[in-house]
Amino acid sequence: QVQLVESGGGPVQAGGSLRLSCVASGTGDSISAMGYWRQAPGKQRELVALLSAIDMTTYAESVKGRFTISRGNTKNAIYLQMDNLKPEDTGVYYCYHQGGFGSWGRGTQVTVSS
Repeated sequence: QVQLVESGGGPVQAGGSLRLSCVASGTGDSISAMGYWRQAPGKQRELVALLSAIDMTTYAESVKGRFTISRGNTKNAIYLQMDNLKPEDTGVYYCYHQGGFGSWGRGTQVTVSS
């Protein structure tokens, strides 16, 4: 069973930066796509950034040029560097691992104040 441990959220002022981390365990030797989704109050969960098994990246239009997703030295760890944060980036950020039936982290809160 895949388990995801997330860290790095918190409060930040507009224009600031945060770095989210997600480490997957129980994945065996395979490399799977991993990424982050976010959910703002009253809105549906949406894709923020996705890193494929061969490290191709996909970003939401709203974060292109500001967020960078990368894989760590450990193949099942990813990082989301978030720069020039805006109040509309506020929400709960969920890590996702595509292996098997797919697994979600518990989420980490990001709050951007103006």
